[in-house]
Amino acid sequence: MKQKFFAITLSLLCAFGTKANDGVFCVNGNHLVPVQETDIALEKEMLTIDLCDDGYAQVDVQYELNNCGEAKTVVMGFEANAPYNDDVPFSRQGIHPYIADFTVNMNGEELGFMNAVVKYDYGTEGDFRPLNLNDWKSYGEVIMKDGEDLPHNALLYNEKLDSLTGFSYAYYFVARFEHGKNSVHHTYRYRMSYGAGRTFEVPYWLMPAMRWSNRQIDDFTLRIKATATAKHFFVTDSLFSESEFVVAEGTGKMRKAKDWYVSCTEFSLRNGTVEWHAMNFKPKDNMVIQSAERINYDHFVLGTFYDRSDNWMPDCYMLETDKIADREKILRNLPYAHRGYVFKNKKLRTYFSELWWYMPDADYQPSDADFTLRERKLVSELQ
Repeated sequence: MKQKFFAITLSLLCAFGTKANDGVFCVNGNHLVPVQETDIALEKEMLTIDLCDDGYAQVDVQYELNNCGEAKTVVMGFEANAPYNDDVPFSRQGIHPYIADFTVNMNGEELGFMNAVVKYDYGTEGDFRPLNLNDWKSYGEVIMKDGEDLPHNALLYNEKLDSLTGFSYAYYFVARFEHGKNSVHHTYRYRMSYGAGRTFEVPYWLMPAMRWSNRQIDDFTLRIKATATAKHFFVTDSLFSESEFVVAEGTGKMRKAKDWYVSCTEFSLRNGTVEWHAMNFKPKDNMVIQSAERINYDHFVLGTFYDRSDNWMPDCYMLETDKIADREKILRNLPYAHRGYVFKNKKLRTYFSELWWYMPDADYQPSDADFTLRERKLVSELQ
């Protein structure tokens, strides 16, 4: 593998605070420094994010880039922040505990990749210095006493310097950009963020696209999918004012809503895809796909939000559920409503028709064949 680096593009991703997209870097000693690419233009990007029930998102990104200069060797990378508030062990091999199945294809050729641990100062870009792991150790392991659990942190400690630093796991590979058109296709799975008031959250960095020579994405398509499941989520409107989302596949609907005081688009999607497309796209901010609990925070209705993933809690932010008649019957039937069952019971039919995410399907026959373990438990415990 060639060691001479002419430019670096870095795809930023972080489990528990995910950031992803390709920017442009150059090498300055052992530092990675953001730069403006002068030869390579990002002409087309198709970004597909599949929201899965196992707590992971599947990302598929396809780029078409045009190198108007001479052929050059480029190091492309994937840099992922260490998980925060989690007690997974530190990987000295640079392998992120919540990233899996990373692949990359450059101009039809499958490329291998390497790993490293690099310095990362939260809230900044660049200066991702490879760390000498003979000097740096996991801070949690340093301060932990016998019998204690590993502290929740994402820091390394240097005893000689008596210094702490944030760190990231880097995935990187060498590729050759020929003169003219080039294609890059990469895929990966990563653990989505979650927490109080959020079953899932998928932040995605779009701003690094502005570092290519054309300072935009000439032709950009975003596809958000719920394959073999249903998802209720929203995105803020600040990024997507140039055109409207459409339901491209499957069953889905959308409406304008408010996330506290911020305008957003709310989606209910079942085994389908919503799509957004723009030409000459100049992202002014980064994107976050968020589960929709908070959209309906002021409406304490049992079932206002429902998700099939293990992070979903039936009573999450439903503070008055104990006052609802037939509470257990409603909970027991939530998995069927989520699949579009048209209820024969008039009270249930009326109740679920008032939940915005509910999309009736006259062809659906009630079955637990595709129920998750959590759904089976929910139904069986409330029989």
